[in-house]
Amino acid sequence: MRAVHFGAGNIGRGFIALALHRAGYDVTFVDVSADLIDAINAASKYEVREIGPNGVVHLVEGVSGINSRTDPGAAARAVASADVVTCAVGATVLPFIAPIIRAGILARASDAPKLPVLACENAIGASDTLREHVADGEIDESILFDRAVFANTAVDRIVPGQSSDGIDVVVGEHFEWIIDRTPFTGAEPRIPDADYVDNLMPFIERKLFGVNTAHATTAYYGFLAGAESIAEALALPSVRAEVDAVVAVNSALLVDSHGFDPGELAAYVAGAIKRFENLDLPDTCARIGRQPLRKISRTERFIAPAARIAESGGDPAPLVRAYGAVLRFDVPGDVQSVELQSLLATLAPAALVTRVTGIEAGHPLFAALLAETASVEPALV
Repeated sequence: MRAVHFGAGNIGRGFIALALHRAGYDVTFVDVSADLIDAINAASKYEVREIGPNGVVHLVEGVSGINSRTDPGAAARAVASADVVTCAVGATVLPFIAPIIRAGILARASDAPKLPVLACENAIGASDTLREHVADGEIDESILFDRAVFANTAVDRIVPGQSSDGIDVVVGEHFEWIIDRTPFTGAEPRIPDADYVDNLMPFIERKLFGVNTAHATTAYYGFLAGAESIAEALALPSVRAEVDAVVAVNSALLVDSHGFDPGELAAYVAGAIKRFENLDLPDTCARIGRQPLRKISRTERFIAPAARIAESGGDPAPLVRAYGAVLRFDVPGDVQSVELQSLLATLAPAALVTRVTGIEAGHPLFAALLAETASVEPALV
């Protein structure tokens, strides 16, 4: 069996490709990094070392790579003959891989089984988004989607910044890959390390509003406090208080929205935070805080729950304060941080709020975001 995975970075190698390898797939990576693809092809195998009480070292063999920048045709042909296609490229990159996936699906034999396509991103409905990008253009969509099926997923594994330039990866021991089984109508791919569910949204939001919000909140407040690492930031009482505050309001939202058991949800989030504190899995506030504009967009970890809380008459103050911390994230090496600081310097607060969060005047969250934005602006212009 052959899997094609877009994104040969640490998450792709250390999580998704490992699970596919354990399921019996030979994995072909597709990426635009010539150095990375060359290293994968030269080695044809790599190690994934788990950190944790029961962590083990996995050998991932039978891997290969295709540089889609120099040979998009080869990447499309790989998709055409694949048994499953996955990606972990970042939600903003989905439009760029979509044309290759489209070409591969259209080149697929008409009598071949439907190709499962799974976007493994920290975003709600990422596979649906990828499907929309794949369908973009003047093509016969009925042919396209007779040959492929897109299923949303929720993924969770700590893969910190790596200290080595090689292709081996260090990861946290805990992982979770949950896949919506409903699009498959009983023909879902066999991936033992993944769990299939009939209703994915509770698990996506549990991850995004629980784990990702807590992680990002730690990063932004830690950065402002001068902490280098996530673990160092969580050790600061002022940072931990803000993390606990966003966890509390988001946990209440998750319980109300999806009926999670409060005790089990608290244990789930506490377990995630304990992983953030693991000194053997070091990561920096600057790295976790990267791409701030994406993280304060309308469907992401701060604004999406804050909007729902405000719409129901609740108080999303901790999330609004965290939004303010994001606005103060000034890292010259991060493209989105630079863009955000430019927007803060050139737009009026009301225009900025709508531009970066998608929340418009009249929405019950708008006034709080406006006040927070106005409090930040004088320090930045």
